[in-house]
Amino acid sequence: MVQHVAAHLVGAAPQGVVDDLFHLPMPPAEKLIRTVAVYLGILIVIRVAGKRLMAQMNSQDLVVVLLLSNVVQNAIIGEDNSLIGGLIGAAVLVVVNAGLDHVALRNSRVAWLLDGRPTEVVKDGLLDHRALMHLGMTPEELDNAIRSQGADSVSEVQRVALEPGGSITVELKPEARDATIGDLRRAVDALTARLDAQGGATPR
Repeated sequence: MVQHVAAHLVGAAPQGVVDDLFHLPMPPAEKLIRTVAVYLGILIVIRVAGKRLMAQMNSQDLVVVLLLSNVVQNAIIGEDNSLIGGLIGAAVLVVVNAGLDHVALRNSRVAWLLDGRPTEVVKDGLLDHRALMHLGMTPEELDNAIRSQGADSVSEVQRVALEPGGSITVELKPEARDATIGDLRRAVDALTARLDAQGGATPR
């Protein structure tokens, strides 16, 4: 049925072209299983590799990411180079990913299995060397993240954590934070109120 419709659409196109576009050399169920299996396999690999791979990629990490799609390509497509096969694989990836996101939003255990939890490397100005080593993050990378937030050293930092998505969260100590307009307004209001109180208490 699909081939008849395709032949009608392409008109006088050769039958070989129609077969390459619309003929699936494998059952759709096999295509689905291959795609889901590779998706879950890569998800596990990235989960085991840790947040470090997504946070600060060095040259070796970049090579791995670039080659990863080529390594697993044949596992997904097999001998299938058809247009329909590619569309089915893309649709399966989008649906499975959206489904896992939907479940993770409603189930904290699934969210932990997929993403993990934040890893603190600095707490109350103290560096956790074991956590830093576990993440595979160098002290130089940590210093760069801290300086990007306006701090000069770990002693000025309240908390640094590597989030499940790979982002680095830096919380400065109150005395190390830049003053905001709101802070300045509150300071001016407090100073004005103190001066008014002192002026009102001065005897005439």
